[in-house]
Amino acid sequence: MTQQNTPAVAQTPANANSGVQQYQLTPVADTAPVVVNVEKELSGAQWVERFPTSRQTVDLISPFRENVDRFIAALSSAGVGVDISATLRPPERAYLMHYCTRIAAGAIAPQDVPEMEGVDIEWVHRDAQGQIDLARSKQAARAMKSAYQIVHPPALVSRHSQGRAIDMTLSNVMNRNVVNGQGVEILISSSAILYQVGSSYGVRKLVSDAPHWSDDGH
Repeated sequence: MTQQNTPAVAQTPANANSGVQQYQLTPVADTAPVVVNVEKELSGAQWVERFPTSRQTVDLISPFRENVDRFIAALSSAGVGVDISATLRPPERAYLMHYCTRIAAGAIAPQDVPEMEGVDIEWVHRDAQGQIDLARSKQAARAMKSAYQIVHPPALVSRHSQGRAIDMTLSNVMNRNVVNGQGVEILISSSAILYQVGSSYGVRKLVSDAPHWSDDGH
């Protein structure tokens, strides 16, 4: 038998003119919890478009933001092309990148990936009998990794997720005169010299990752 909420009743004095008894009804809210089941979406390359990474330096933290702006201004003034591909990475994107890489490498089983609030992804693919299909699960994870263009296994917490890194591609760099952080004009005759100029602004190169610069070189 289902118990239903009924309005609380407060009796008020009768209307002397009408002879009718009056009642004031006070609604009572139903406080029973409601369970909502959110259907998850299978993993795959389509997730790469979700939770996009910023490409704006304004999203970086201070003082790295100001250092990057000064470095880019010096490069641009010297005629160097600067194409920014990533600055601040949302934690949801970091989660997706981290675990698709681990699943693809066989470092974690898809059913063991912890959930993240706000990311309704289903890492486990199943066969027609409802059993875990590890091959398909790993294939979907590899498709995500490829679409993310992941070179190094991404950490859950990284310089990008902290607003302390920028990915940018530079063009027409060699033999350009770029002013360093001390105001001295430097001829860029090698990558090593370019990296030194960046360091003078507090923008340090991770040599093993072509577009990646950060506040500490990691």
